[in-house]
Amino acid sequence: MWKFTFSLKEKSVPFADTVGEKSPKRKWRGRAMKGLGMNTAKSLLGRNVNLHLKDGSVIVNVVLAEILMDEFQKETLIKCVPYGRGGEREFQVPLKSIAWAELLNLNWLLISG
Repeated sequence: MWKFTFSLKEKSVPFADTVGEKSPKRKWRGRAMKGLGMNTAKSLLGRNVNLHLKDGSVIVNVVLAEILMDEFQKETLIKCVPYGRGGEREFQVPLKSIAWAELLNLNWLLISG
């Protein structure tokens, strides 16, 4: 015959008197927002991507051209070139402000356009 196992676990929900240092850290959609890593950024060099930033904005269809290190501010920058511009309007985005990168398939864009 069928056997069922049930388990009941209490969830810890902070009350008004326990909020403070014991309250859980904020998470983004159930996960801690970490950002794009250096190894992933290296693997995406020369490819067309959409960059999703941590503030919720999206930079659409850029080529990741180069990874730069800023010695003075001690941060890593990604040099981006908009698709079809030939490098005349390149810009830099700090690596820590990128949440994730979405790889684009240009064959699909060329067929549908």
